[in-house]
Amino acid sequence: MTNAALSLMVLTAIALVAGAFWLRRRGGSRRQVVLMLVLAAVVAVNVAIWTLPDSSGEAPVDRLPE
Repeated sequence: MTNAALSLMVLTAIALVAGAFWLRRRGGSRRQVVLMLVLAAVVAVNVAIWTLPDSSGEAPVDRLPE
């Protein structure tokens, strides 16, 4: 279940970046574009926090009970 959630988060980040570029090309609000990119960065950092291993070599996502 956690793999599905992480996959959806990555897809959401990609969609937000693509949507921000599309909105910018269409002449959308600069504030909305920036907020979409900030949200994509926040999602990407959250995925990195959950998947990158710590000093012991174990990722936080690996410690979750199935």
